[in-house]
Amino acid sequence: MRIGLVAVLLAGVSIPAAAETSMAVPVGDPVPAASSKTDGAISSRFAPRGNRLQTRIDYQAWDEALAYFVFYMGPSERRIMPKVAPETGTRMVFGHDSGLRLEGNRVGFSFLEDAQREALTAYREELEALGSQLDIASLPRNEQLAYWLNLHNVAVIEQIALAYPVSRPSELRIGADQLPLDEAKFLNVDGVALSLKDIRTQIVYPHWRDPRVIYGFFRGEIGGPTIQRNAFNAENVNLLLQSSATDFVNSMRGVEKRGGTLHISRVYDEAMPFYFSEEAALRAHLNKFARDDLREDIAKTQRIRTSLYEYDVSDLARGERSPEYHPKGLILDPYNYGTDTMDAPMRPTGVAPHIARVVEEKIDKLERMRQSGELRGRVIVIDPSNPEATELGREVE
Repeated sequence: MRIGLVAVLLAGVSIPAAAETSMAVPVGDPVPAASSKTDGAISSRFAPRGNRLQTRIDYQAWDEALAYFVFYMGPSERRIMPKVAPETGTRMVFGHDSGLRLEGNRVGFSFLEDAQREALTAYREELEALGSQLDIASLPRNEQLAYWLNLHNVAVIEQIALAYPVSRPSELRIGADQLPLDEAKFLNVDGVALSLKDIRTQIVYPHWRDPRVIYGFFRGEIGGPTIQRNAFNAENVNLLLQSSATDFVNSMRGVEKRGGTLHISRVYDEAMPFYFSEEAALRAHLNKFARDDLREDIAKTQRIRTSLYEYDVSDLARGERSPEYHPKGLILDPYNYGTDTMDAPMRPTGVAPHIARVVEEKIDKLERMRQSGELRGRVIVIDPSNPEATELGREVE
């Protein structure tokens, strides 16, 4: 069986959502419904029903789009960045100034134009239509998980792009009822109205035991899990979730020790009823992904507090446009795409100064990490036939 959907274009990249016959790696059984707080109607409607359909969804073109507009920021340096000095001649600071401004990949929202925003909407609608044409709950479980992760993240990026410039996605209100982005039921899969939060807490969290799924959901904010430069699919979902979990737990936005208290992200508040009913389970989960020095910090704490979160939009400009001023006081660049002025002859054409600053800070960060030996590649060996193999070789349960 092959299902062809209309292709759309994003920044010159074709983005079809196509499904074709293929074998996929199965995943584990769902958590019993009684163990999770869910909306029974949504949860039961999309509860995985086994591998009755051997269908593969191809997200290759979404891969290409993500590679185009997602800016790689590198791993966390586990360092709070110093304050940003105001620009010369003003007390104003434009762009990202948070101590966490170099954490997590960024989406180039400020570079997207109307045609590309329209393409994002068209692609989101294509994914919704696919969920109505196929019986998603009957797909192989890895296929289902990849679908829900991608639909969620496409929708987040689309809605922020439509509202941009916006500095804090959590303050965004959409739809006729002007509900928060996370709660508005603007998605529709097979006749069921869904919000972003519904996908996480009514579909994925109740039916996947592996807490790594927490890290697959992009929130559009620096404080949340990073956006990967690859789409999820049935073959790579395990690897990408492992990578995202490792990145987040070892970041300053994920876990930080202050005295005898372990401060962790507020992202865990939502996930706790599903995965961490006891503090010991949460500590074991964090230790599983923490590097050695962080694991030592975790062991030295007596209490846990969910207090960390950075609400700034996960872009390169913080949803702001800083003006460039002529020596006589004239605004040379009212749309803030950057200018080649006499006092900044080396500035790249088309890049605003507050964006260039973040890029330069990221380059400096990676150089510091390289010199200290923190920036190292990894070789991963997977043996799926070995039950004691590394977690990367196991199924997403």
